[in-house]
Amino acid sequence: MASTTDFRPGLVIKYNNELWTVVEFQHVNPGNWRAFVRTKLKNLKSGKVIENRFRAGESIEPIRIERKEFQFLYRDGSGYVFMDKETFDQMTVEEAQVGEGARFLKDGEGVDILVNGDEITGIELPITVDLKIVETVPGVKGDSANPGTKPAQVETGATVNVPLFLNEGDLIKVDTRSGGYIERVKV
Repeated sequence: MASTTDFRPGLVIKYNNELWTVVEFQHVNPGNWRAFVRTKLKNLKSGKVIENRFRAGESIEPIRIERKEFQFLYRDGSGYVFMDKETFDQMTVEEAQVGEGARFLKDGEGVDILVNGDEITGIELPITVDLKIVETVPGVKGDSANPGTKPAQVETGATVNVPLFLNEGDLIKVDTRSGGYIERVKV
């Protein structure tokens, strides 16, 4: 068993029968009182962030998480199929585990899958992806200064709100966490 002195950003621990990663921590020694460690923990399954205090020296259960690089191949009826870049083994992951950002995955996109033994504990999608607009209403010349937006369907089938000056065939950068337009990509 480890203790709170082993805390470091990125450490994965088991707390309340769930897996949490340490985002940040601070050792606090308030004068005559007992020292404690103030932490921010992020749940690996839900992504929820909480603040928690541990007594200084309290025992914790660290979990060894392995990060593997996978490539997205395709989506089938049972979920998303990924291929291990080293062994070329394929695995199917349920849609709920991939999360909301899955609607921006295109064939061949690289992802990191966090594995605890044989159990998938989390999937880290790329923060931004470059996608081609396949359907939108035509842009109006000289409308680049207007802050308005319009819906546009990208090559993965997702809909993104984009500025009025963008047209079909344009390449855009999209944030997979929020689903928002970031910028036009120069080709």
